[in-house]
Amino acid sequence: MATKKIKEAAEVKAAEVVEAAKETEKKVEKKAEKVAEKAVKAVKAEAPAEKKVVAAAKKVVKKAEKTVDAVAKKAVKTVKKADTKDAKATVVLQYAGAEVKMADVLEAAKKDFAKNNTVALKTITLYVKPEDGAAYYVANGDITGKVNL
Repeated sequence: MATKKIKEAAEVKAAEVVEAAKETEKKVEKKAEKVAEKAVKAVKAEAPAEKKVVAAAKKVVKKAEKTVDAVAKKAVKTVKKADTKDAKATVVLQYAGAEVKMADVLEAAKKDFAKNNTVALKTITLYVKPEDGAAYYVANGDITGKVNL
């Protein structure tokens, strides 16, 4: 379910980035058109300067194309990153009309371990058994315990 929400968020973000890229492309095209119009006017006004103006117009067009390409690449990178690393996940166990957040069960297991042991907690594995109304844990590979759901 969280994966679906992450995918939906990524798709929304991708659409926003693509839309921004399209808007930037339109702006670049308009600027290129204005420069081309100025070039044409300059050519009409001064025939000897024609080669310089055409060369300048070509440079502007190339720069505009590079800008559009850069925006598109940035959009692709943004879509790939797509907020997945910042996604928050909540796992909730539902059983017999009750709901229990797994983060709460994990914290309870850690507290139980700390209360009953003097060694540092390095690893912990939870085994949730709704039919027992409990979660069993194995800490540091060999220390066991139980917490109620």
